[in-house]
Amino acid sequence: MNDAIKPGPETPSQAGLPELSVVVPTFNERDNVTVLYRRLAATLTGIAWEVVFVDDNSPDGTWEVVRGLARKDSRVRCIRRIGRRGLSGACIEGILASSGPYAAVIDADLQHDETQLPKMVALLQSGEAELVVGSRYIEGGSADSFDKQRAGASQLATEVARRALKVEVADPMSGFFMIRRDRFEQLAPQLSTQGFKILLDIIATAQGKLRTIEIPYTFGSRQHGESKLDSMVALDFLGLVLAKLTNDVVSLRFLLFAMVGGTGLVVHLTALFIAHEILKEPFAEAQAAGALIAMTSNFILNNFLTYRDQRLKGFAILRGLLLFYLVCGVGLLANVGVAFAVFDQEPIWWLAGAAGALMGVVWNYAMSGLFVWRKR
Repeated sequence: MNDAIKPGPETPSQAGLPELSVVVPTFNERDNVTVLYRRLAATLTGIAWEVVFVDDNSPDGTWEVVRGLARKDSRVRCIRRIGRRGLSGACIEGILASSGPYAAVIDADLQHDETQLPKMVALLQSGEAELVVGSRYIEGGSADSFDKQRAGASQLATEVARRALKVEVADPMSGFFMIRRDRFEQLAPQLSTQGFKILLDIIATAQGKLRTIEIPYTFGSRQHGESKLDSMVALDFLGLVLAKLTNDVVSLRFLLFAMVGGTGLVVHLTALFIAHEILKEPFAEAQAAGALIAMTSNFILNNFLTYRDQRLKGFAILRGLLLFYLVCGVGLLANVGVAFAVFDQEPIWWLAGAAGALMGVVWNYAMSGLFVWRKR
């Protein structure tokens, strides 16, 4: 019986396993994936490789194009994600599903320089590095294709990351890197599946324990497809930095939920002022209107930001909104109950108020995840 579980001699299929797995997150990139595949084939001659496209159920049918490539070349694989969104999550799933000892992440928009991949592989194979970063901000690199607004935002984010998280890499915002898969698997349980800055998350989580080398490359112009960045990326980035500053004691999703709650307070007070002071409504009615408007605002922002990977659509939005009203209503009772309990023990108004508010946020977050944006 023991002989049945002993490893046998290496088979040809095992001998042909890839040395490099290239992970490509995609969303509406059907015009780019074939071009990228051909470039990889031309660049990686002499290296055993595979490419894993992780597609977030693109409306343009990107996954269909990838499946067509996979039928012609077994080195091409497709992971089609339904009900999940986000570049970081796509990269994590792709790397964990890969076969090679080295995994590279490269965008499908043709802005990264795939000709640098052999050099990156060589640095990992030699043991000089465990992580190789394609950098736009060291000598020889360039990001001239950025407009002024995006260049400024990238430089600001880089500076915040370096100062707040003590990151020593010149380009921690890069989306082009290669890592030893065994080292990635050690870090993966602590990484956030939300957001866009997977490299920053890896570097911050490793806390300086990854041997890292940067190589320069020129960031190109987007050819086709849809940018994965939107106006909420800044909040995603801020949430990630705060999560790492707390050593992941507080999750990125909770921080985003709490930040949305902060905006809800502003919305509530604004609506209360308009209803009570301008429209001269009685306080009780004005307060109720302010609470309803704030809860609605919070639901919309959470649906598009905090739970963007589980975003509700169609009729599910109405159902989710009603459940969110219910959850927040109970949360308000929990808030008041805890505040009164604390005040009875220690009659300090701000301490009691803060304890009640924290209880409300924790309740709303936990119940929202269970009932409103529960994973299906």
